[in-house]
Amino acid sequence: MAFVGSGFGFASWASRIPQIRDAVQATPSELGLILLAIAAGAVIAMPLAGLVVNRFGPARTVAVLAAVLSVGMVVLALGTPVGALPVVAGLFLIGYGNGTWDVAMNVEGADVEQRLGRTIMPRFHAGFSVGTVLGALGGAACVALDISVTVHLLVVAALNLAVVPVTALRGFLPRDLEPAGPRETPIVKSPHPLAAWREPRTLLLGVFGLSMAFTEGVGNDWLAVAVIDGYGTAPVVGPLAFAVFLAAMTAGRWFGPTLIDRRGRVFAVRASALTAVAGLAMVVLAPPLLPVALLGAVLWGGGTALGFPVAMSAAADDPPLAAARVSVVASIAYTAFLAGPPLVGFLGEQVGVLRALAVVDGLLAVALLVGGITRPIGPSAEPVDTPVEAR
Repeated sequence: MAFVGSGFGFASWASRIPQIRDAVQATPSELGLILLAIAAGAVIAMPLAGLVVNRFGPARTVAVLAAVLSVGMVVLALGTPVGALPVVAGLFLIGYGNGTWDVAMNVEGADVEQRLGRTIMPRFHAGFSVGTVLGALGGAACVALDISVTVHLLVVAALNLAVVPVTALRGFLPRDLEPAGPRETPIVKSPHPLAAWREPRTLLLGVFGLSMAFTEGVGNDWLAVAVIDGYGTAPVVGPLAFAVFLAAMTAGRWFGPTLIDRRGRVFAVRASALTAVAGLAMVVLAPPLLPVALLGAVLWGGGTALGFPVAMSAAADDPPLAAARVSVVASIAYTAFLAGPPLVGFLGEQVGVLRALAVVDGLLAVALLVGGITRPIGPSAEPVDTPVEAR
């Protein structure tokens, strides 16, 4: 529910961006600046999230930051009829709340994964994907029923506040539970959570996460536009291609753990990256064969599915240091969502959006090159990356 709630909250407000834009009468460039507020909130929150999670624990952190996100949603809802300034303030709070919440729920998910002795983190991220689909569908329904942005987002804030904090405080592991891993493994504490920024493995995991997040983010932001513009199709086909991409990614996150448990993380992430390369090539090179592009969207989405969740799992391999390392990896990876849209937009001005998607192949090459860094370390090394038959 923590992952579903995060995705639902994010997609709910994002689905109303056109109406928010019209309400504040923003030009495209002004809208771009307004939307940077949410990214600014997340970027400020994430580097410090390790400190917060270490101090208060994942359950309290998720509960409090879900409340912060709900406050931001209320400010956005009430501020939309007023003007751009309260919209910026609301988006900043949403980004700040969601950023720290993201780190905390990934730390908790990794701890659960280690205690189970099998891969489950991608299924938590599948929950996030399901939440985004539900949020987008809810937004579409509100537009169709002519429900105002204010009413819609106030209801979303109330639902978020009623469900997520209770789920975290009642359902997360108690903080005094014995750490995951063998009993004889000593608990080693980092001198300071920010020390993780000096660890080569953690930084390389961040680079891997950035590469896969970039691949995912470009699909989210530009696939629909690329299909409409590059294939000359009806407007409805763009959202259809995007829905296919999301469905494939969700399915990959649900069924992918079986592959990880049988063949290991490194094999799984490299096979996934190669699948995404093939799918991307089909989308970019297929015109005018639209069915080929839709098949490419399936492969692109499925190949993208495991990258970011596995980066989170790998960052949390050593439980006492998990919060600090997940914070670092998430901070680096999330820069992809800042850089991706403008980079593809700039290239699209020169060569067209469809051809501009080819830039993703460069990031996938990086993911293939550094994918070995996801190999488990510490107490969780054997359970998470040893084939089931060997165990």
